Amino acid sequence: MEQVKPKQQKPYGTVLIKAKDILDYLMKADDPPSLADMSAALSSSKPTILKILNTLDMIGFVRRDESTKRYYLGTELIPYAQKALDSFDIAKVARPFLENLRDETNETINLGIVRNDKIVLVEKLESPNSIKLESIIGGTMNMYSSAMGKALLANYSRKHLDDYLETHKFKPLTPNTITSLPKLRQNLKTIQEMGVSIDNEENQPEVLCLGASIMKAGRIYGAFSISSPKYRVNKERQSNFIRLLLNTQHAIEQTL
Repeated sequence: MEQVKPKQQKPYGTVLIKAKDILDYLMKADDPPSLADMSAALSSSKPTILKILNTLDMIGFVRRDESTKRYYLGTELIPYAQKALDSFDIAKVARPFLENLRDETNETINLGIVRNDKIVLVEKLESPNSIKLESIIGGTMNMYSSAMGKALLANYSRKHLDDYLETHKFKPLTPNTITSLPKLRQNLKTIQEMGVSIDNEENQPEVLCLGASIMKAGRIYGAFSISSPKYRVNKERQSNFIRLLLNTQHAIEQTL
């Protein structure tokens, strides 16, 4: 029997879509645009764009500089943005992609966020080939020794990274933990080049983790990792894990 596809829902009020296009353009523009700039970029007439801009200006979503005749995002958007951030749950957004990653690798997948210079584990999807990992939801890990932590440190600004490195002591959790500041800096540089981090028995003996950050527009949302007994990960499998991590990272960040 042929499956009937559900009808695609049609938008109500195309002017709302045009208004969003204008706000999106204002958000991404390097310099405040003019009416002519927006008309050309959005392929819409000046009168149409102007009517929408006037309404957005009236409700505070857009601000017009009368001297330059250029437009800016309005301050009325700030409370909406703050509310959205307060109610945002990275675990809900990332979970479908992390479940898919778990199914593709058959290994344990972790999701963490930064709190007080530590990685807090907020999601853990167990491998069907279960092993004992020293991690529980709500537990913390050092940033310098964990794959998720190093993935985020590699994305810190220079000042932010220097502040972290200069105010923390690096204690060895295993014989493989990197405790030398020059070696850690070099490791973070390698992570920047690769796009993924590797915790090679640095956080827990006999466990290999590969991690990636979750970022959008310069904002850090968290990081995720694949954890596996080291004996199960040869070079070919590690290369495949890196590919899957980068694909998952891209999919999550596209959804944000």
